[in-house]
This record gives sequence, structure tokens and C-alpha cells, in this order.
Amino acid sequence: MARLTAPVRDVRVAAYTVPTDGPEGDGTLAWDATTVVVVQVAAGDATGVGWTYTDRAAGDLVHRVLAPEVIGRDALNPVAVHDATLRLLRNVGVPGLGAAAVSAIDIAMWDLAGRLLEMPVCSLLGSVREQLRIYGSGGFTTYDSHRTAEQVLGWVDGLGARAVKIKIGESWGTAVQRDLGRVAEVRELVGAGVDLMVDANGGYSVGQAVRVERAMREHGVVWFEEPVSSRDLPGLAHVRRHAEADIAAGEYGSTPADFRDLLIAGAVDTLQADVTRCGGFTGWRRVAALAQTFERPISTHCAPALSVHVAGCAPTLAHLEWFHDHTRLEAMLFDGVPVVTDGVVAPNADTGHGMRLRPDAEQWRVV
Repeated sequence: MARLTAPVRDVRVAAYTVPTDGPEGDGTLAWDATTVVVVQVAAGDATGVGWTYTDRAAGDLVHRVLAPEVIGRDALNPVAVHDATLRLLRNVGVPGLGAAAVSAIDIAMWDLAGRLLEMPVCSLLGSVREQLRIYGSGGFTTYDSHRTAEQVLGWVDGLGARAVKIKIGESWGTAVQRDLGRVAEVRELVGAGVDLMVDANGGYSVGQAVRVERAMREHGVVWFEEPVSSRDLPGLAHVRRHAEADIAAGEYGSTPADFRDLLIAGAVDTLQADVTRCGGFTGWRRVAALAQTFERPISTHCAPALSVHVAGCAPTLAHLEWFHDHTRLEAMLFDGVPVVTDGVVAPNADTGHGMRLRPDAEQWRVV
């Protein structure tokens, strides 16, 4: 019997930049807009959609370098397309922009395969759970107390989240007293029944991070994300050895080797992986396998509408990040985004991942 195939006939890419709903910043960066690069891949009468959060230059990389490799390949074999596009970037460079471009294509390929086979992506990937616990994420260093409270209570009272995360490490760790004051305010706001998490985005030095973690213990902080740069594996490992809170990192990983190195170094309690940076659904599954091998929890990073469809494949999944910028943007640009109920979310598609670019997204198109 001949194997069913469906050659890719078209690859389209565009970028969209959406202003934030207010000034935003974390420990090491500030921004006022978010750019999403959207890839659409077609075969037969179906079209798959994928995207990544990065500079619009990734769109040019898809158009000029990667799309010619994808056209003509079997739409029912996303893994082969993923590996072929990675190989094509050998001299261009995989980390960062290259991996983001591959991620958008890979997500679109899985969506396309699901639509052609009339199956949801989560079934194609091999889901082991349907209900995914979320945590609210945002709490930017640029927020005042009123804005922080409004957002945090929106997660807890509005979505039923039982965990929240705010940014600290303000201005490269030069505002520690404000950091600690904001942590105390949020703890008082949510009470003892909600897990409190913080993210320094690599803003502290190693010794400083140890002291800050110790000072936060009275507020019951359970998660300390990137207390120092994720490139500093010995530094992360040192903070972890001295911390009571779980240390988390991995959001900037591009290939399985990046996550392997974090695990071998003993630098993290919980591994994070961003589906739009680590090779799409194919790459995220490989990272989840590493987490299982090392018996470590894994958590998604950003891109919540896409992460819902792959996170359920991870046996050691901790939770899913419900990041303010991306939940807002995804609802503006795409139809069919998943909805949180009582602190959990589940894939809601009958075929593919179920999301489509909205016609009115054109107003934010930049490429």
C-alpha cells in the first residue's frame, strides 16, 4: 500500500508589531511593543499557521533561506522538515534568530499535518494529559502598585490561577529594596494559598542573587527564575545550592544541547523551554524528553496559545506560563485561542491547533 503524502506547495511569512498596553520592563530590558513573525504553510486545500516572537528579520530568513527547502517536502512529516531546516542553518547560525525561524515553520507544519489528517496536534504529538495548570505571569518592574495589583488579582480572581509571577532585578539589580517591597506587596495581596514566583531575567550578580533569595524566604517565594544570566552555568548552580526556592532557567535555549548543559551542570530545579525558540513542537518534545530523563520538571515559557498543544506531551510538566503580553497579543491576532477556566487550560481544536490569523491583523503588519 502506498504511503499517504502531501507535498508543501507554498510558504508565506509576515511580521506584525503590536504596541504594549503600557510601558514594560524587567531586570535587564524595557520595551513598548512586541513583534510576532507568522509563517503559513500550504498543502492540498489546507494551510497551517505557526509563529515566533522575535525580530522581523526572522521573516526574511524564512523567506530567502528556509522556504525553498520546505516547498515540495511531505507535509505529513514535520520532523523531517524540522531537521532539514536546521541543517540548512549550519553556516547561518542556529541559536536565536535561526532557531526562532525554524520554530515558526515547525509549528505551522504540525498544524498543517493535523488539518490534512483531521486530527488535533495534541493527538499527533502524543498527549499524556489534557488539563494544564497555568500561572499568571507579568508584574513588570515598570508597574506601580495599583497596576500590579490589578493584574495579579485578574489572574487569581478572574482566571482562578493558583500561582503568580512578577519581575524583579530592576535596573540590573540596582533597586533591590523596591524588588523586595514589591514581593511583599504581592504576597499580602494574594495570601498564603497562592504560589509566589519571581523572575530576575539575569539581573543580579551571583552573591547578590543568593542574598535576595534569602531575603524573600519570609514571603514564601517558591520559584526564582534566572537569578543570574542563564549563560553563567556555574553561577546558576551556586545560587541553586544556596536556595530554598526552586531555580528555573532555559527560556533562551535553542537546541537540545542547551538544555542538556543546564541539566548536567546542576543549574536548575525546573527546566523552561519556549516553543517559539527551541525548534517548535518538535524541539519542545525533545527538550521534554531530556527533562524526563533527568527527572526534572519542565515548564513552558511564553507563547501560551501554542504551548497548550505541546505541553501535554511532557510527563514531568509542572505548569504553563500565561504571559500577559502574549495572551493579549494572541487574542488580537488569532481566532481560536484557548481559554482558561478555573486555573486550567486544555487544547480546544478538532484539527491542527485550531487557530487562524485574523483578517484585521493586517493593521499591525510590518513586513
